Amino acid sequence: QVQLVESGGGLVQAGGSLGLSCAASGRTFSSYRMGWFRQAPGKEREFVAAVSRSGGRTYYTDSVKGRFTISRDNAKNTVYLQMNSLKPEDTAVYYCAADTSLGLNPYYSDYEYDYWGQGTQVTVSS
Repeated sequence: QVQLVESGGGLVQAGGSLGLSCAASGRTFSSYRMGWFRQAPGKEREFVAAVSRSGGRTYYTDSVKGRFTISRDNAKNTVYLQMNSLKPEDTAVYYCAADTSLGLNPYYSDYEYDYWGQGTQVTVSS
């Protein structure tokens, strides 16, 4: 049983920045690979970024490389997504997810993650 609570979403102008946080419950946070996904209206959920258990390895979808940074603080049971140089096409609901078992599916697959946050809306205006 893991609960994830996201915060930090909002409205920002194109070119601006926004930072998201995801606070996790549980006593084994450092054992989870953590990921961020997003879903725009009428579109499929899309992988955004993931970070390894220790924080030593990160992964990004091509469209956000160089603009977004995922990080984690295991002492605080928190994962972050810093978003810079935002574009209107970044507008979506952003979800935090926890992979507790590091199983069959890869880090960019929805199927690999066991717990999901409620989502937080990010809107980028032009």
